[in-house]
Amino acid sequence: MRIAVVGATGLVGRKMLEVLEERKFPVTELIPVASEKSAGKSIIFNGKNWRIHSLGQALESSPEIALFSAGSEVSKIWAPRFAEIGCKVIDNSSCWRMDPEIKLVVPEVNSDVLSKDDMIIANPNCSTIQMVVALNLLHKRLSITRIIVSTYQSVTGTGQKGIEQLNNERAGNTGPEFRCAYKHPIDKNLIPQIDSFLEDGYTKEEMKMVNETHKILGDNTIGISATTVRVPVEGGHSESVNVEFESNFELNEIFEILAETPGVIILDDPKDSLYPMPIYAYGKDDVFVGRIRRDYTVPNGINLWIVADNLRRGAATNAVQIAEHLLSIR
Repeated sequence: MRIAVVGATGLVGRKMLEVLEERKFPVTELIPVASEKSAGKSIIFNGKNWRIHSLGQALESSPEIALFSAGSEVSKIWAPRFAEIGCKVIDNSSCWRMDPEIKLVVPEVNSDVLSKDDMIIANPNCSTIQMVVALNLLHKRLSITRIIVSTYQSVTGTGQKGIEQLNNERAGNTGPEFRCAYKHPIDKNLIPQIDSFLEDGYTKEEMKMVNETHKILGDNTIGISATTVRVPVEGGHSESVNVEFESNFELNEIFEILAETPGVIILDDPKDSLYPMPIYAYGKDDVFVGRIRRDYTVPNGINLWIVADNLRRGAATNAVQIAEHLLSIR
């Protein structure tokens, strides 16, 4: 089993390698891929040194599965080229997510849409993944009609530059020349903009959550409104989610459904101040849900607080889980 990891030296790429190793994915030959300046160097995986390849060299090596995390521009050009030689591509960029011919997959939610004929599979946005994992079974049981979500997203979502700017500012380097990731300071600050603005005032990140949730849940009738915010945190994304259902419910039923939901762990004990926080989610593959309570302003509403490690649950682990599913149906 020859596995290529495109973007192997980036934050998500390194996390993909970590997850592949932890989950004992049957890699017989690793083909790590990075930029030209990294080609020829090596990385350690499963206790062995593996030489970093260029994209062209990786293509010549004929991998059977390729995990892409090198941005939309790379994916647009190279994913079809890998697919043409029979390589299954799991792409973490936004390039293919809304293509009607490409499956957008969260394994706990809609792995049933995958077939052995799928050559390019899209990995959703990290914020979308954790939200749909938490809401999937609730939607199946009670029919969601509306979602209002506000996100509090880690600087790791911007890659190494986000971490670099935060650490620079915490070290006292606050001038504009140190703003390598954001136009504004991020330490001791919140930035209510993730990705660029659209003409209607929403950002691309916000509309990703809307459009991807519709596609993954297979239901375009759900009303969804998102506000995405960058916060000075490393290690996890948090979301305040207000949900309205078509069906009435008892609050204990919400707890029961969430307890049955694959990939979800409930942390909810107000008496002991127990609720999900990024510091709990860091390094884990679960989606943590807490602050579960009724919204008394509407007939069938609840509020949830959802937290997950965006690099693992929101990217690397999801991609590896897709690869595992592809092995099971080939």
